[in-house]
Amino acid sequence: MSAVNKVTFNNSTSREFSKTVKKRVNQYFEENNLSKHANSQMVVKTIVLLTLYFGAYALIISGQFSLGFMWFLTFLMGIGMAGIGFSVSHDALHGAYSSNKYINRALGYTFDLMGANGYIWKITHNIIHHTYTNIHEHDEDLEVAGFIRLSPHAEHKPIHRVQHILAFFAYSMASFFWVFVKDYKHFLKDNIGPYNNKTHPVSEWIILFLTKGIYYTYMLVLPMLLLDITWVHLLIGFSTLHLTAGLILGIIFQLAHVVEETDHPEPDEENMIDEHWMIHEMVTTNNFARDNKPLCWFVGGLNFQIEHHLFPRICSVHYPAISPIVEQTAHEFNIPYNQHDTFFEAVASHYRTLKKFGDPNFTYSEPEYTFDFQ
Repeated sequence: MSAVNKVTFNNSTSREFSKTVKKRVNQYFEENNLSKHANSQMVVKTIVLLTLYFGAYALIISGQFSLGFMWFLTFLMGIGMAGIGFSVSHDALHGAYSSNKYINRALGYTFDLMGANGYIWKITHNIIHHTYTNIHEHDEDLEVAGFIRLSPHAEHKPIHRVQHILAFFAYSMASFFWVFVKDYKHFLKDNIGPYNNKTHPVSEWIILFLTKGIYYTYMLVLPMLLLDITWVHLLIGFSTLHLTAGLILGIIFQLAHVVEETDHPEPDEENMIDEHWMIHEMVTTNNFARDNKPLCWFVGGLNFQIEHHLFPRICSVHYPAISPIVEQTAHEFNIPYNQHDTFFEAVASHYRTLKKFGDPNFTYSEPEYTFDFQ
């Protein structure tokens, strides 16, 4: 595998926006005497989502219900799995849930209990995606599958002509791939993100196999041992859970970056993005359905993706409050603040983007911006 060519940003310019938005957001928390971490609402949500997932599992494993109702419970588990990933694991793995690193670490293991690996996620998401957002061959989130083209700079293949149909099936399969392939694949890579010849601590290898073993045991082994079901019933239930969670997770994450308004910049010959990193995040990121309170509650603020990318160490429960601050500051500096009013508007924009990127005759033109830093 070839060595990683690290992309850099020209952070020596356009610092005014960065300084101003950080100052104003900090003032919001200071003036209102608020912690940047989880509050009581976040704690209640955590309990509700964990109860939904593990409560549904407990009801299934009790063996007291019909096959039809147990199947319905696997659907609820899929919803709970997505919610935990959005609202609990995501904040904890960013170190945003609590000021106590041990609480973050403990809650971060909810990710591992869902069948994924928190250590690899922190590399591929926290470091790679958050640093190199929408940069082809660097942003991990653009690499869903070979038959899905999420960057206009990726090689076009004939199958991409129908990717606007295939993509949603691919999203549904994402958590299957995560549980059985993705984490192992990343552990075995020599080069990942900005790291060349990356080696992983022995303790993380142990955690990988231990938590994967726990997941396979409680999800696949125990149901066969304790329930009067066949392997076909198990496969249907397990598939329902992951197809539900995968589709929810896949769609929500793509609406944040692969829509018509977001940019897909390319580094120059010196492998540099000629703008400040925070401005890069503004032009490559999109918010949606900010006034939809039930959606905001469930997705953990991921519909406030701009605020999350600028302030990943702030708990998602605060994003609705700081969003107007970021938007106003962006407008003052003539920086785009990409957003869709509703969830369905964002889905439609993502669908149109898939069709454009799948069209062999589509030519991408990088938007031109005129920022005001006076």
